[in-house]
Amino acid sequence: MIPLQTITLTDRLLSVLGLEGAGPLAVFVVAFLAAGLIGTFVLLNTALAGPWAKRKITASFTDRVSVNRIGPAGIGTIVVDAVRLLSKELIIPEKVDRPAYDFAPIILAGSALLGFAVIPMGSGIQLADPEIGLAYVFAVASIATLGLLMAGYASNNKYSFLGGLRAVAQNLAYEIPLVLTGASVVIFAGTLQLGNVNAPGTIVGAQQATLVTIAGISIPQWFAFVNPFAFALFLMANLAEVGRNPFDIPEAPTEIVAGYQTEYSSVYFVLFYLGEFIHIFLGGAIIATLFLGGPAGPVLPGIVWFLIKIWGVFLLTQWARSALPRVRIDQLIEIGWKGMLVLSLANLLLTAAIVGVIA
Repeated sequence: MIPLQTITLTDRLLSVLGLEGAGPLAVFVVAFLAAGLIGTFVLLNTALAGPWAKRKITASFTDRVSVNRIGPAGIGTIVVDAVRLLSKELIIPEKVDRPAYDFAPIILAGSALLGFAVIPMGSGIQLADPEIGLAYVFAVASIATLGLLMAGYASNNKYSFLGGLRAVAQNLAYEIPLVLTGASVVIFAGTLQLGNVNAPGTIVGAQQATLVTIAGISIPQWFAFVNPFAFALFLMANLAEVGRNPFDIPEAPTEIVAGYQTEYSSVYFVLFYLGEFIHIFLGGAIIATLFLGGPAGPVLPGIVWFLIKIWGVFLLTQWARSALPRVRIDQLIEIGWKGMLVLSLANLLLTAAIVGVIA
């Protein structure tokens, strides 16, 4: 059963609007409004990260000058890039497979947005808290693979098709270790429900206790501290899932032009670009929820801590993009199946044994 402490954003809006006990139509409208607020929050972070923060961070890592001409620190580039890309002509190559060609970018961006429906971002800032929350997040996030394959196949381009096939091979090789590592957290918490800081019977709630006190400083029972090996495995598998170095094989520009997105332009390209960064932030949100206590933190509001954590993961992905060389496709598959899979299985078995002994 869902803990009584779990209060969703819809519940809060109903309370603010004085609509407690209202009919299903009013609840549906308010839930739609809550979904719009969550979606806007995610898209604002993505808009800040994609055209501006990514360039600033990469320039800092590589000792270069980044965008600085439009607005303070070049932040006006966000608006300029949006107008520039959306105003470009949408060119549809001959003999593409429509509607697969049209739906692919929508699937990529939409699957990531759906994942945020159950992510706890702060006290009462959560659309839903189902008992199978973690399974739902993994399920909807994996739909992106279908979008990448559709884009590669439908483009009538050999390089795009290779990119789509690489994406499937990569996601299969690293999604299984990702899920197995997440399952080790489920064994510790005893539930698939993500919950929030006020729900002790959930994944986030289980991390609110004190693990150890050193020199008067309480170290929280975040699963990153409880099982740092699983945390490191999950971070690495997440880099592969979001296609960041050394795992940016599906869109390797020096080998296959731009992979699955080679034949996309204008608004379709924007959707691919948007979907890529939404998935990066979704990966950061999952990491924060499973290993870093969710929105928990001292002094500052939960939503602020949630932002700090997901932007920290984003910074890590950009560091990897600037610092790590790309591996070959055969090396990538070998790392996934012979390395990550074995390590994630070992971690799962060891976690089950430890929890079994403690219990």
